[in-house]
Amino acid sequence: MQASHVKIAVSSVLLACAAALAAACNGGGGGDGDAVTNGLKLRVQNIVVIYAENRSFDSIYGTFPGANGLPGVNPAAVGAYVPQRDRDASNSVLGALPQTWGGVTAAGQTPVVTQAQSAGLANKAFAVETSFGTTLSASTITRDLYHRFFENQMQIDGGANDKFAAYADSGGLVMGYWDGSKMALWNVAKQYVLADNFFQAAYGGSFLNHQYLICACAPEYPNADTAAAKPTIAVVDTDASGKYLPRLTLASSSPASAMDGAPTFVNSGNIVPKGYFGDGTFRAVNTMQPPYQPSGNTPVAGGDPALADPTRPTTLPPQTATTIGDQLSAKGVSWAWYAGAWNQALADRSVIYNNTVPNFQAHHHPFNYFAAYAPGTAARAQHLKDYDDLVAAAAAGQLPQVTFYKPQGNLNQHPGYANIVAGDQHIADLIAKLKQSPQWNNMMIIVTYDENGGSWDHVAPPKGDLLGPGTRIPAIIVSPFAKTGTVDHTAYDTASVLRLIARRFDLPTLPGVAARDAALKSNGGAPMGDLTNALNLM
Repeated sequence: MQASHVKIAVSSVLLACAAALAAACNGGGGGDGDAVTNGLKLRVQNIVVIYAENRSFDSIYGTFPGANGLPGVNPAAVGAYVPQRDRDASNSVLGALPQTWGGVTAAGQTPVVTQAQSAGLANKAFAVETSFGTTLSASTITRDLYHRFFENQMQIDGGANDKFAAYADSGGLVMGYWDGSKMALWNVAKQYVLADNFFQAAYGGSFLNHQYLICACAPEYPNADTAAAKPTIAVVDTDASGKYLPRLTLASSSPASAMDGAPTFVNSGNIVPKGYFGDGTFRAVNTMQPPYQPSGNTPVAGGDPALADPTRPTTLPPQTATTIGDQLSAKGVSWAWYAGAWNQALADRSVIYNNTVPNFQAHHHPFNYFAAYAPGTAARAQHLKDYDDLVAAAAAGQLPQVTFYKPQGNLNQHPGYANIVAGDQHIADLIAKLKQSPQWNNMMIIVTYDENGGSWDHVAPPKGDLLGPGTRIPAIIVSPFAKTGTVDHTAYDTASVLRLIARRFDLPTLPGVAARDAALKSNGGAPMGDLTNALNLM
């Protein structure tokens, strides 16, 4: 390019920026005309969402200074500890926490903490590192915990949050918390913004919350009662009028007391009964597998190797609901979902749900469930990418305007197969790489978790709709425009990411987000924030 052309181009950019700044200051130009929206559009050009796994707020940030953390431990805590209650007819306060059924530590961990060593813990939150007669650390992989749609609601118990131990398959371990002060992300949160009133958008586990992150919806399985999925339809209680209740039907053989064992159910399935959500459909709420590879379900022998076997009960049919990706593409906004080990999983099924490194969790890739991103489509090639592509794009200053990133299994902090430290270091390292990107000066990074992983939290979620919100989870906002060194008490949920993206890029509100906000209001609350309260935009 000739020098004169360079000067003209630079001058044009400066004039455009000056005009945008004037519009922001005057409350004019684009969007709804308010100064925050205009400041967001002027300053934030790249939004990066990093989605970790399965930690409640209290379980790793409960002692964070100034945050609404653990009652009786953190001076800034709001409210007192509500003791855990039994699930039997007495509904009595438990005299102690149940044992951790099956033992505390995952297979292969040293030291080993057995079920017997977990007996006798007081009915309160406890430090995992020091409560079992041996010292554990955040490098220890503990056993996995229930984190399912109906179980989460039964644990929340109408807002009392007092049945976490009663409706857990892990007994008292749900009440454990870690010393998060040693985490690299703790220091990131101290430097930038920690949100302490952020809730998982949907009750339950990873599958549903990943779907909610991109479509604010629960996936549909048409005619599940006459399809391969019939055995996965949950059995729930009903009221006197026959209306479904958010409560699984206990099996007759289920131990009456939480002290005697984990609960068992007639069928804690993956699909709600037809019409549970009032729309006459079957919806998947617990883990189902993608219809496309990489999937936890293999291809049909001799069939298309790019597809999962549709006759398996856990293979979800291709989805067609509108996603945030569809909306961004329609608006001409660049975006991508980057997944750790994506390329390896496409090439080698052995990394799917394995203890190898790298490893890949197929139900953590929500776009792989949607027909618009099926194998062979241009949209798949353009938008579904690997972690290595993310690092290269950041270094080159070529990140899309909206980036989603899901770490591979051993780096996502999920109990049962990952520890806290490895994921903490990985995410902190990625943030450091992003801060070195040429795009950093106009970037906003949101680090959050898909759900609580079954761990207790003392803050009851606000009453919303039949999908959620569920338990409180951590979120950190990192940006040159962040209100540095603050704890943001604004109410948010996972859909706040969608609200933020919609506000920044003038997108329509997804129906599920509108329904959530309407439900919050009808239940006497207020719509969730869109994360702009964490930023200095004017």
